[in-house]
Amino acid sequence: MSIVDQSVAGLRRLLVSREISPGEVVRELAAEVRSRGEEVGAYLAFDEEAAVKLAEKADLSLPLGGVPVAVKDNINVKGDPCSCGSKMLAGGYVAPYDAGCMEQLRAAGVIPLGRTNMDEFAMGSSTENSALGVTRNPWDLSRVPGGSSGGSAAAVGAHLAIAALGSDTGGSIRQPAAFCGCVGLKPTYGRVSRYGLVAFASSLDQIGPMTKTVEDSALLLNHLCGKDGRDSTSLDEPVPDFTAVLGKSLKGLRAGLPKEYFIDGIDPAVRASVDAAVKVLEELGVEIEEISLPHTELAIATYYIVAPAEASTNLSRFDGVRYGYRAEGSGDLLEHYMASRAEGFGPEVKRRILLGTYVLSSGYYDAYYVKAQRARALIREDFTQAFKKVDFIVSPTTPELPFKLGALKDDPLSMYLADLFTIPPNLAGLPALSLPCGLVEEGGARLSVGLQLIGRALDESTLIQVAHAYEQSTPWHLEKPTR
Repeated sequence: MSIVDQSVAGLRRLLVSREISPGEVVRELAAEVRSRGEEVGAYLAFDEEAAVKLAEKADLSLPLGGVPVAVKDNINVKGDPCSCGSKMLAGGYVAPYDAGCMEQLRAAGVIPLGRTNMDEFAMGSSTENSALGVTRNPWDLSRVPGGSSGGSAAAVGAHLAIAALGSDTGGSIRQPAAFCGCVGLKPTYGRVSRYGLVAFASSLDQIGPMTKTVEDSALLLNHLCGKDGRDSTSLDEPVPDFTAVLGKSLKGLRAGLPKEYFIDGIDPAVRASVDAAVKVLEELGVEIEEISLPHTELAIATYYIVAPAEASTNLSRFDGVRYGYRAEGSGDLLEHYMASRAEGFGPEVKRRILLGTYVLSSGYYDAYYVKAQRARALIREDFTQAFKKVDFIVSPTTPELPFKLGALKDDPLSMYLADLFTIPPNLAGLPALSLPCGLVEEGGARLSVGLQLIGRALDESTLIQVAHAYEQSTPWHLEKPTR
Protein backbone atom coordinates (compact mmCIF):
# COMPACT_ATOMS: atom_id res chain seq x y z
CA MET A 1 0.00 0.00 0.00
CA SER A 2 1.40 3.42 -0.95
CA ILE A 3 1.88 6.16 1.61
CA VAL A 4 -1.01 8.25 0.28
CA ASP A 5 -3.40 5.31 0.76
CA GLN A 6 -2.53 4.96 4.44
CA SER A 7 -4.92 5.78 7.26
CA VAL A 8 -3.77 7.84 10.24
CA ALA A 9 -3.46 4.66 12.32
CA GLY A 10 -1.53 2.84 9.58
CA LEU A 11 0.75 5.79 8.99
CA ARG A 12 1.56 6.04 12.67
CA ARG A 13 2.61 2.38 12.76
CA LEU A 14 4.99 2.96 9.84
CA LEU A 15 6.39 6.14 11.38
CA VAL A 16 6.93 4.65 14.83
CA SER A 17 8.64 1.59 13.37
CA ARG A 18 10.87 3.95 11.33
CA GLU A 19 9.85 2.27 8.06
CA ILE A 20 9.17 5.74 6.68
CA SER A 21 9.96 9.27 7.80
CA PRO A 22 7.60 12.27 8.16
CA GLY A 23 9.51 14.02 5.37
CA GLU A 24 8.85 11.11 3.01
CA VAL A 25 5.14 11.30 3.82
CA VAL A 26 4.95 15.01 3.02
CA ARG A 27 6.95 14.67 -0.20
CA GLU A 28 4.83 11.70 -1.35
CA LEU A 29 1.61 13.61 -0.73
CA ALA A 30 3.00 16.70 -2.46
CA ALA A 31 3.91 14.62 -5.51
CA GLU A 32 0.40 13.19 -5.60
CA VAL A 33 -1.12 16.67 -5.35
CA ARG A 34 1.10 17.88 -8.21
CA SER A 35 0.05 14.87 -10.29
CA ARG A 36 -3.71 14.77 -9.66
CA GLY A 37 -4.50 17.79 -7.54
CA GLU A 38 -5.54 20.07 -10.37
CA GLU A 39 -8.24 17.72 -11.72
CA VAL A 40 -9.84 17.42 -8.25
CA GLY A 41 -9.19 21.00 -7.10
CA ALA A 42 -9.27 20.15 -3.41
CA TYR A 43 -6.54 22.56 -2.32
CA LEU A 44 -6.32 26.35 -2.42
CA ALA A 45 -2.78 26.41 -1.03
CA PHE A 46 -0.15 23.75 -0.47
CA ASP A 47 3.28 24.80 0.85
CA GLU A 48 5.47 21.70 0.47
CA GLU A 49 8.67 23.43 1.59
CA ALA A 50 7.19 24.69 4.87
CA ALA A 51 5.59 21.29 5.57
CA VAL A 52 8.88 19.45 4.95
CA LYS A 53 10.60 21.74 7.46
CA LEU A 54 7.96 20.89 10.05
CA ALA A 55 8.21 17.21 9.19
CA GLU A 56 11.97 17.18 9.74
CA LYS A 57 11.37 18.40 13.31
CA ALA A 58 8.43 16.03 14.00
CA ASP A 59 8.46 14.33 17.41
CA LEU A 60 7.39 10.73 16.75
CA SER A 61 6.91 10.07 20.46
CA LEU A 62 3.78 12.25 20.41
CA PRO A 63 0.41 10.51 19.83
CA LEU A 64 0.00 11.90 16.29
CA GLY A 65 3.65 12.73 15.64
CA GLY A 66 4.41 13.17 11.93
CA VAL A 67 0.80 12.89 10.73
CA PRO A 68 -0.10 15.57 8.13
CA VAL A 69 -3.64 16.97 8.22
CA ALA A 70 -5.24 19.23 5.59
CA VAL A 71 -7.23 22.18 6.97
CA LYS A 72 -10.39 23.86 5.70
CA ASP A 73 -9.71 27.43 4.70
CA ASN A 74 -11.84 29.00 7.45
CA ILE A 75 -9.68 27.66 10.32
CA ASN A 76 -6.73 29.86 11.27
CA VAL A 77 -3.29 28.25 11.00
CA LYS A 78 -0.50 30.62 12.02
CA GLY A 79 1.48 31.82 9.01
CA ASP A 80 -0.93 30.35 6.43
CA PRO A 81 -3.39 32.24 4.21
CA CYS A 82 -7.02 32.05 5.31
CA SER A 83 -9.44 33.12 2.59
CA CYS A 84 -12.72 31.37 3.51
CA GLY A 85 -13.10 30.75 -0.23
CA SER A 86 -13.88 34.43 -0.69
CA LYS A 87 -12.54 37.34 -2.70
CA MET A 88 -13.09 39.31 0.51
CA LEU A 89 -10.04 37.68 2.20
CA ALA A 90 -8.12 36.38 -0.79
CA GLY A 91 -5.97 39.46 -1.14
CA GLY A 92 -3.22 38.32 1.15
CA TYR A 93 -4.69 37.82 4.63
CA VAL A 94 -2.36 35.56 6.59
CA ALA A 95 -3.48 34.11 9.93
CA PRO A 96 -1.43 35.63 12.80
CA TYR A 97 -2.33 32.86 15.24
CA ASP A 98 -3.44 29.23 15.49
CA ALA A 99 -7.06 28.28 16.11
CA GLY A 100 -7.60 26.46 19.43
CA CYS A 101 -8.01 23.11 17.67
CA MET A 102 -4.76 23.64 15.74
CA GLU A 103 -2.87 24.37 18.98
CA GLN A 104 -4.07 21.04 20.34
CA LEU A 105 -3.28 19.13 17.16
CA ARG A 106 0.21 20.64 16.96
CA ALA A 107 0.76 19.64 20.60
CA ALA A 108 -0.14 16.07 19.57
CA GLY A 109 2.41 16.18 16.75
CA VAL A 110 0.21 16.93 13.72
CA ILE A 111 1.71 18.74 10.70
CA PRO A 112 -0.77 21.17 9.03
CA LEU A 113 -0.59 20.44 5.31
CA GLY A 114 -2.51 22.57 2.83
CA ARG A 115 -5.59 24.77 2.80
CA THR A 116 -8.71 23.16 1.34
CA ASN A 117 -11.37 24.78 -0.81
CA MET A 118 -14.84 25.57 0.55
CA ASP A 119 -18.07 27.38 -0.19
CA GLU A 120 -17.57 31.07 0.49
CA PHE A 121 -17.72 31.64 4.26
CA ALA A 122 -19.09 28.06 4.55
CA MET A 123 -22.36 28.95 2.83
CA GLY A 124 -23.37 26.19 0.45
CA SER A 125 -23.80 22.47 -0.17
CA SER A 126 -21.63 21.92 -3.24
CA THR A 127 -18.43 24.05 -2.94
CA GLU A 128 -19.59 25.79 -6.13
CA ASN A 129 -19.86 29.04 -4.16
CA SER A 130 -16.09 29.31 -3.73
CA ALA A 131 -14.73 32.43 -5.38
CA LEU A 132 -11.34 30.77 -5.82
CA GLY A 133 -11.90 27.67 -7.94
CA VAL A 134 -13.82 24.50 -8.67
CA THR A 135 -13.55 21.34 -6.58
CA ARG A 136 -14.72 18.07 -8.15
CA ASN A 137 -15.98 14.81 -6.69
CA PRO A 138 -13.14 12.27 -6.90
CA TRP A 139 -15.58 9.45 -7.70
CA ASP A 140 -16.96 11.33 -10.74
CA LEU A 141 -15.19 14.52 -11.77
CA SER A 142 -18.36 15.86 -13.43
CA ARG A 143 -20.12 16.02 -10.05
CA VAL A 144 -19.89 18.18 -6.94
CA PRO A 145 -18.02 17.06 -3.81
CA GLY A 146 -20.72 18.51 -1.52
CA GLY A 147 -20.17 21.46 0.76
CA SER A 148 -19.17 23.52 2.42
CA SER A 149 -16.16 21.35 3.43
CA GLY A 150 -15.98 19.99 -0.13
CA GLY A 151 -12.24 20.57 -0.46
CA SER A 152 -11.45 18.62 2.70
CA ALA A 153 -13.79 15.78 1.71
CA ALA A 154 -12.42 15.59 -1.83
CA ALA A 155 -8.81 15.62 -0.55
CA VAL A 156 -9.48 12.67 1.78
CA GLY A 157 -11.72 10.84 -0.72
CA ALA A 158 -9.13 11.19 -3.50
CA HIS A 159 -6.30 10.11 -1.17
CA LEU A 160 -4.65 13.52 -1.57
CA ALA A 161 -4.70 13.87 2.24
CA ILE A 162 -4.32 11.38 5.08
CA ALA A 163 -7.01 13.27 7.03
CA ALA A 164 -8.54 16.75 7.13
CA LEU A 165 -10.45 19.21 9.28
CA GLY A 166 -13.83 20.62 8.29
CA SER A 167 -16.48 22.79 9.89
CA ASP A 168 -20.18 21.94 10.12
CA THR A 169 -22.98 24.50 10.46
CA GLY A 170 -25.85 22.54 8.91
CA GLY A 171 -24.16 19.41 7.56
CA SER A 172 -20.98 20.84 6.04
CA ILE A 173 -18.82 17.96 7.28
CA ARG A 174 -21.29 15.07 6.91
CA GLN A 175 -22.85 15.86 3.51
CA PRO A 176 -19.53 16.17 1.62
CA ALA A 177 -18.19 13.15 3.52
CA ALA A 178 -21.17 11.17 2.19
CA PHE A 179 -20.62 12.42 -1.37
CA CYS A 180 -16.86 11.71 -1.35
CA GLY A 181 -16.89 8.37 0.49
CA CYS A 182 -15.20 9.27 3.76
CA VAL A 183 -16.03 9.51 7.47
CA GLY A 184 -17.16 12.91 8.75
CA LEU A 185 -17.89 13.64 12.41
CA LYS A 186 -19.62 16.73 13.79
CA PRO A 187 -19.02 16.71 17.56
CA THR A 188 -21.46 18.02 20.18
CA TYR A 189 -21.73 21.82 20.07
CA GLY A 190 -19.07 23.15 22.45
CA ARG A 191 -16.95 19.96 22.45
CA VAL A 192 -14.33 21.56 20.17
CA SER A 193 -13.21 25.15 20.61
CA ARG A 194 -14.44 27.56 17.93
CA TYR A 195 -11.63 30.00 18.77
CA GLY A 196 -9.90 30.74 15.48
CA LEU A 197 -12.75 29.45 13.29
CA VAL A 198 -14.05 32.28 11.08
CA ALA A 199 -17.65 32.49 12.28
CA PHE A 200 -20.61 31.84 9.98
CA ALA A 201 -23.44 31.09 12.46
CA SER A 202 -22.01 31.08 15.96
CA SER A 203 -24.70 28.98 17.66
CA LEU A 204 -24.37 26.23 15.04
CA ASP A 205 -20.72 26.09 13.87
CA GLN A 206 -18.56 23.17 14.95
CA ILE A 207 -15.12 21.88 13.85
CA GLY A 208 -14.65 18.15 13.25
CA PRO A 209 -12.46 15.50 11.60
CA MET A 210 -12.82 14.07 8.08
CA THR A 211 -11.01 10.76 7.69
CA LYS A 212 -10.75 7.51 5.73
CA THR A 213 -11.79 5.33 8.69
CA VAL A 214 -13.74 5.54 11.93
CA GLU A 215 -10.62 4.69 13.95
CA ASP A 216 -8.89 7.76 12.46
CA SER A 217 -11.85 9.89 13.43
CA ALA A 218 -11.52 8.73 17.04
CA LEU A 219 -7.75 9.31 17.02
CA LEU A 220 -8.14 12.93 15.86
CA LEU A 221 -11.13 13.63 18.13
CA ASN A 222 -9.00 12.65 21.14
CA HIS A 223 -6.89 15.74 20.43
CA LEU A 224 -9.59 18.17 19.29
CA CYS A 225 -11.88 18.26 22.33
CA GLY A 226 -11.54 20.15 25.58
CA LYS A 227 -12.31 23.41 27.39
CA ASP A 228 -10.92 26.61 25.86
CA GLY A 229 -11.27 29.75 27.94
CA ARG A 230 -11.15 31.90 24.78
CA ASP A 231 -14.46 30.42 23.56
CA SER A 232 -17.34 31.11 25.95
CA THR A 233 -19.38 28.27 24.43
CA SER A 234 -16.60 25.72 24.97
CA LEU A 235 -17.75 22.94 27.32
CA ASP A 236 -15.84 22.08 30.50
CA GLU A 237 -16.54 18.35 30.25
CA PRO A 238 -14.30 15.28 30.63
CA VAL A 239 -12.85 14.05 27.34
CA PRO A 240 -12.87 10.25 27.12
CA ASP A 241 -10.46 8.16 25.08
CA PHE A 242 -12.65 7.74 22.00
CA THR A 243 -10.57 4.79 20.78
CA ALA A 244 -11.53 2.78 23.89
CA VAL A 245 -14.87 1.77 22.33
CA LEU A 246 -13.39 0.39 19.10
CA GLY A 247 -14.20 -3.30 18.79
CA LYS A 248 -16.91 -3.32 21.47
CA SER A 249 -20.06 -5.38 20.86
CA LEU A 250 -23.28 -3.64 19.82
CA LYS A 251 -25.55 -6.18 21.50
CA GLY A 252 -28.27 -4.50 23.52
CA LEU A 253 -27.95 -1.07 21.87
CA ARG A 254 -31.19 0.42 20.57
CA ALA A 255 -31.38 2.39 17.30
CA GLY A 256 -34.23 4.66 16.29
CA LEU A 257 -35.41 5.06 12.69
CA PRO A 258 -37.30 8.38 12.50
CA LYS A 259 -40.25 7.96 10.17
CA GLU A 260 -39.89 11.61 9.11
CA TYR A 261 -36.43 10.80 7.63
CA PHE A 262 -37.60 7.86 5.49
CA ILE A 263 -39.96 9.70 3.17
CA ASP A 264 -40.97 9.74 -0.48
CA GLY A 265 -38.45 11.67 -2.54
CA ILE A 266 -35.32 9.93 -1.28
CA ASP A 267 -33.31 8.56 -4.17
CA PRO A 268 -34.21 4.82 -4.37
CA ALA A 269 -30.52 3.86 -4.51
CA VAL A 270 -29.82 5.86 -1.35
CA ARG A 271 -32.80 4.26 0.38
CA ALA A 272 -31.68 0.76 -0.63
CA SER A 273 -28.15 1.31 0.71
CA VAL A 274 -29.43 2.67 4.03
CA ASP A 275 -31.96 -0.18 4.39
CA ALA A 276 -29.14 -2.68 3.83
CA ALA A 277 -27.02 -0.89 6.45
CA VAL A 278 -29.85 -1.14 8.98
CA LYS A 279 -29.97 -4.91 8.41
CA VAL A 280 -26.23 -5.14 9.09
CA LEU A 281 -26.73 -3.26 12.36
CA GLU A 282 -29.51 -5.73 13.28
CA GLU A 283 -27.19 -8.64 12.58
CA LEU A 284 -24.63 -7.03 14.88
CA GLY A 285 -27.15 -7.12 17.73
CA VAL A 286 -28.73 -3.66 17.53
CA GLU A 287 -32.45 -3.48 18.34
CA ILE A 288 -34.22 -1.36 15.70
CA GLU A 289 -37.27 0.70 16.58
CA GLU A 290 -39.31 3.21 14.59
CA ILE A 291 -39.48 6.60 16.28
CA SER A 292 -40.94 10.00 15.47
CA LEU A 293 -39.30 13.43 15.38
CA PRO A 294 -42.51 15.33 14.66
CA HIS A 295 -41.05 18.81 14.19
CA THR A 296 -38.52 17.77 11.53
CA GLU A 297 -40.52 19.61 8.87
CA LEU A 298 -39.66 22.90 10.62
CA ALA A 299 -35.89 22.34 10.49
CA ILE A 300 -35.02 23.79 7.07
CA ALA A 301 -37.09 26.95 7.57
CA THR A 302 -35.76 27.39 11.10
CA TYR A 303 -32.16 26.98 9.97
CA TYR A 304 -32.55 29.49 7.14
CA ILE A 305 -33.72 32.11 9.62
CA VAL A 306 -31.27 31.45 12.46
CA ALA A 307 -28.12 30.91 10.35
CA PRO A 308 -28.49 33.96 8.05
CA ALA A 309 -29.39 36.14 11.04
CA GLU A 310 -26.15 35.20 12.77
CA ALA A 311 -24.20 35.42 9.51
CA SER A 312 -25.41 38.95 8.82
CA THR A 313 -24.00 39.99 12.19
CA ASN A 314 -20.73 38.03 11.96
CA LEU A 315 -19.92 39.27 8.46
CA SER A 316 -20.55 42.94 9.28
CA ARG A 317 -16.87 43.24 10.24
CA PHE A 318 -15.83 42.83 6.59
CA ASP A 319 -16.30 46.42 5.51
CA GLY A 320 -13.14 47.25 3.61
CA VAL A 321 -11.74 49.22 6.54
CA ARG A 322 -11.16 46.83 9.44
CA TYR A 323 -11.01 43.58 7.46
CA GLY A 324 -11.10 42.34 3.94
CA TYR A 325 -11.26 43.50 0.36
CA ARG A 326 -11.13 47.27 -0.19
CA ALA A 327 -12.86 48.79 -3.21
CA GLU A 328 -10.92 51.42 -5.13
CA GLY A 329 -12.18 54.86 -6.04
CA SER A 330 -15.32 54.93 -3.85
CA GLY A 331 -16.67 58.21 -2.43
CA ASP A 332 -17.66 58.83 1.18
CA LEU A 333 -17.45 56.23 3.97
CA LEU A 334 -20.91 54.74 3.32
CA GLU A 335 -20.23 54.43 -0.40
CA HIS A 336 -16.88 52.82 0.45
CA TYR A 337 -18.56 50.23 2.70
CA MET A 338 -21.18 49.46 0.07
CA ALA A 339 -18.70 49.14 -2.79
CA SER A 340 -16.29 46.96 -0.79
CA ARG A 341 -19.02 44.54 0.29
CA ALA A 342 -20.71 44.50 -3.11
CA GLU A 343 -17.44 43.63 -4.86
CA GLY A 344 -15.99 41.40 -2.13
CA PHE A 345 -18.91 39.05 -1.40
CA GLY A 346 -20.39 36.49 -3.80
CA PRO A 347 -24.11 35.99 -4.60
CA GLU A 348 -24.88 33.32 -1.97
CA VAL A 349 -23.27 35.32 0.84
CA LYS A 350 -25.16 38.45 -0.22
CA ARG A 351 -28.42 36.47 -0.33
CA ARG A 352 -27.95 35.25 3.24
CA ILE A 353 -26.84 38.66 4.57
CA LEU A 354 -29.97 40.23 3.08
CA LEU A 355 -32.19 37.49 4.51
CA GLY A 356 -30.54 37.71 7.92
CA THR A 357 -30.75 41.49 8.06
CA TYR A 358 -34.42 41.32 7.12
CA VAL A 359 -35.42 38.80 9.82
CA LEU A 360 -33.57 40.81 12.47
CA SER A 361 -35.03 44.16 11.42
CA SER A 362 -37.48 46.13 13.54
CA GLY A 363 -41.02 44.88 13.02
CA TYR A 364 -39.97 41.43 11.78
CA TYR A 365 -37.76 40.19 14.65
CA ASP A 366 -40.67 38.69 16.62
CA ALA A 367 -42.39 37.38 13.52
CA TYR A 368 -39.37 35.46 12.24
CA TYR A 369 -36.33 35.21 14.54
CA VAL A 370 -38.19 34.69 17.82
CA LYS A 371 -40.55 32.22 16.18
CA ALA A 372 -37.57 30.33 14.73
CA GLN A 373 -36.01 30.03 18.18
CA ARG A 374 -39.26 28.55 19.48
CA ALA A 375 -39.25 26.04 16.63
CA ARG A 376 -35.62 25.21 17.45
CA ALA A 377 -36.67 24.41 21.04
CA LEU A 378 -39.35 22.02 19.72
CA ILE A 379 -36.81 20.25 17.49
CA ARG A 380 -34.44 19.89 20.44
CA GLU A 381 -37.26 18.47 22.58
CA ASP A 382 -38.05 15.89 19.88
CA PHE A 383 -34.54 14.50 20.26
CA THR A 384 -34.76 14.58 24.07
CA GLN A 385 -37.89 12.44 23.95
CA ALA A 386 -36.42 10.09 21.33
CA PHE A 387 -33.29 9.42 23.38
CA LYS A 388 -35.46 8.20 26.27
CA LYS A 389 -36.27 5.20 24.01
CA VAL A 390 -33.12 4.67 21.92
CA ASP A 391 -29.33 5.02 22.20
CA PHE A 392 -28.75 6.50 18.76
CA ILE A 393 -30.65 7.46 15.59
CA VAL A 394 -30.04 6.21 12.05
CA SER A 395 -30.87 8.03 8.81
CA PRO A 396 -29.55 8.71 5.32
CA THR A 397 -26.96 11.50 5.41
CA THR A 398 -28.41 13.04 2.26
CA PRO A 399 -31.60 12.34 0.30
CA GLU A 400 -29.79 12.22 -3.05
CA LEU A 401 -26.63 11.12 -4.81
CA PRO A 402 -23.91 13.67 -5.69
CA PHE A 403 -25.35 15.93 -8.37
CA LYS A 404 -23.71 17.30 -11.51
CA LEU A 405 -21.66 20.50 -11.30
CA GLY A 406 -23.99 23.39 -12.08
CA ALA A 407 -27.19 21.32 -11.87
CA LEU A 408 -28.60 23.24 -8.88
CA LYS A 409 -26.52 26.43 -9.14
CA ASP A 410 -29.55 28.54 -10.07
CA ASP A 411 -31.97 26.75 -7.76
CA PRO A 412 -30.94 27.63 -4.19
CA LEU A 413 -34.08 26.16 -2.61
CA SER A 414 -33.33 22.71 -4.07
CA MET A 415 -29.72 23.10 -2.96
CA TYR A 416 -30.88 23.83 0.60
CA LEU A 417 -32.80 20.51 0.68
CA ALA A 418 -29.48 18.63 0.40
CA ASP A 419 -29.09 19.35 4.12
CA LEU A 420 -32.58 18.10 5.02
CA PHE A 421 -31.35 15.34 7.36
CA THR A 422 -28.17 16.98 8.65
CA ILE A 423 -29.59 20.30 9.88
CA PRO A 424 -31.67 19.03 12.86
CA PRO A 425 -28.62 17.80 14.89
CA ASN A 426 -27.00 21.24 14.47
CA LEU A 427 -30.13 23.00 15.71
CA ALA A 428 -30.17 20.67 18.73
CA GLY A 429 -26.38 20.81 19.28
CA LEU A 430 -26.01 17.01 19.01
CA PRO A 431 -23.11 14.92 17.67
CA ALA A 432 -23.60 13.18 14.33
CA LEU A 433 -21.40 11.07 12.08
CA SER A 434 -21.56 10.09 8.42
CA LEU A 435 -19.79 7.01 7.05
CA PRO A 436 -19.91 5.20 3.70
CA CYS A 437 -22.68 2.60 3.38
CA GLY A 438 -22.75 1.86 -0.35
CA LEU A 439 -21.62 2.59 -3.89
CA VAL A 440 -24.16 3.13 -6.65
CA GLU A 441 -23.45 2.79 -10.37
CA GLU A 442 -24.83 5.75 -12.32
CA GLY A 443 -23.77 7.17 -15.66
CA GLY A 444 -20.69 4.96 -15.81
CA ALA A 445 -19.42 6.11 -12.42
CA ARG A 446 -19.57 4.74 -8.90
CA LEU A 447 -21.14 7.20 -6.44
CA SER A 448 -20.85 7.10 -2.67
CA VAL A 449 -23.81 6.90 -0.26
CA GLY A 450 -23.59 8.03 3.38
CA LEU A 451 -25.19 6.65 6.54
CA GLN A 452 -25.83 9.18 9.33
CA LEU A 453 -25.74 8.28 13.03
CA ILE A 454 -27.02 10.87 15.54
CA GLY A 455 -26.25 10.61 19.26
CA ARG A 456 -27.03 12.14 22.63
CA ALA A 457 -25.14 15.28 23.59
CA LEU A 458 -21.52 14.43 24.56
CA ASP A 459 -22.00 10.80 23.50
CA GLU A 460 -19.66 10.69 20.51
CA SER A 461 -18.34 7.40 21.92
CA THR A 462 -21.51 5.47 21.06
CA LEU A 463 -21.45 6.82 17.50
CA ILE A 464 -17.83 5.75 17.09
CA GLN A 465 -18.55 2.32 18.61
CA VAL A 466 -21.47 1.70 16.24
CA ALA A 467 -19.78 3.17 13.18
CA HIS A 468 -16.60 1.16 13.72
CA ALA A 469 -18.51 -2.12 14.16
CA TYR A 470 -20.50 -1.43 10.99
CA GLU A 471 -17.38 -0.41 9.08
CA GLN A 472 -15.54 -3.60 10.05
CA SER A 473 -18.51 -5.67 8.80
CA THR A 474 -18.72 -4.03 5.36
CA PRO A 475 -16.28 -3.31 2.52
CA TRP A 476 -17.10 0.35 1.79
CA HIS A 477 -14.14 1.93 3.62
CA LEU A 478 -11.77 -0.20 1.53
CA GLU A 479 -13.06 1.19 -1.77
CA LYS A 480 -11.40 4.14 -3.46
CA PRO A 481 -11.94 6.13 -6.66
CA THR A 482 -10.35 4.85 -9.84
CA ARG A 483 -7.28 6.89 -10.74
